Amino acid sequence: MLKTDKDKLVEKGEMLPLMEEFYTIQGEGFHKGTASYFIRVGGCDVGCPWCDVKQSWDPSIHPLTSVEQIASKAARYSDTIIITGGEPLIYNLTPLTKLLKAKGLNTHIETCGAYPLSGTWDWICLSPKRAKLPVDEVYDKANELKIIIHNKGDFKFAESEAEKITNKNCILYLQPEWSNREKMMHQIVDYVMKNPKWKVSLQTHKYLNIP
Repeated sequence: MLKTDKDKLVEKGEMLPLMEEFYTIQGEGFHKGTASYFIRVGGCDVGCPWCDVKQSWDPSIHPLTSVEQIASKAARYSDTIIITGGEPLIYNLTPLTKLLKAKGLNTHIETCGAYPLSGTWDWICLSPKRAKLPVDEVYDKANELKIIIHNKGDFKFAESEAEKITNKNCILYLQPEWSNREKMMHQIVDYVMKNPKWKVSLQTHKYLNIP
């Protein structure tokens, strides 16, 4: 199939399938409580069964949008910009982050780390998934490791992923999967109390009923 001009721009990272963009409060991890502008790109091939944004998986249903337009709009709202998905590292994010940094903005990414790192980042939240594990360079550069706990077996997975982290300043988080939080919350609390290198992360935005 012949590539269109837009396909070529997506390959270069000059256009991205934009699912949504919104200004809200970061609800998770180290920066929870921070006013942040989220840019959610479409496209993910990891397929987590409990994903709460499955509509992000198919990039073809989201409008291709120039990174200049995305960056200009983001700059109106906040100095903290969070790129998420889907899985944002499917795309070359260097052009977008170059524009954001030129505007003096802080760039954060939420990624499963399964693709090579592109872009310039002030904060990397690595949330590995069993189906498609991170590449080595993301383990090396992650600022926080966030493991989603859906069942008891995920604690073992969390430890195996933590062993791969080489950044000694990386913060380790366990976060209950939302639909199973009532069952797993007490187990996470007990685990963190016995293993205090970990911290508890909650999806506080859902408790606040905000995006």
